[in-house]
Amino acid sequence: MQKTYALKASEIQRDWWLVDAEGQTLGRLATQVATLLRGKHKPAFATHLDNGDFVVVVNAEKIKVTGNKLDDKMYYAYSGYPGGLRETPLRTMLAKHPDRVITRAVKGMLPDNRMSHKLMGKLKVYRGNNHPHHAQNPKIWKAK
Repeated sequence: MQKTYALKASEIQRDWWLVDAEGQTLGRLATQVATLLRGKHKPAFATHLDNGDFVVVVNAEKIKVTGNKLDDKMYYAYSGYPGGLRETPLRTMLAKHPDRVITRAVKGMLPDNRMSHKLMGKLKVYRGNNHPHHAQNPKIWKAK
């Protein structure tokens, strides 16, 4: 008789990963980061447990997008008042807040449940090459 292994919260080990976004396509980068955050790359993955790792993304301003997405893709923010819908194209968002572009893309790749807020807390995105997480000795993630 074989037994199923169930991961316990005390056995979870979290690593720190450093992901360089320079030259990466936005969607493909977001799927890899979401996989690391959820812990799907580990053999003991469980959908109901947060056994993912911390992810530090650098060079967020140097991502690339394909096609006409720079002008066609819009980010919407609604204040709740009449006439309060703001539309921001991807080109403007990348110029002002490139970290938010990656954050929103990764958030869209995570499940819509209570755990996604905890998972997003483990994501750190920075515009340039500098980050304050050197003390954690993050491993470099090679993009596939």
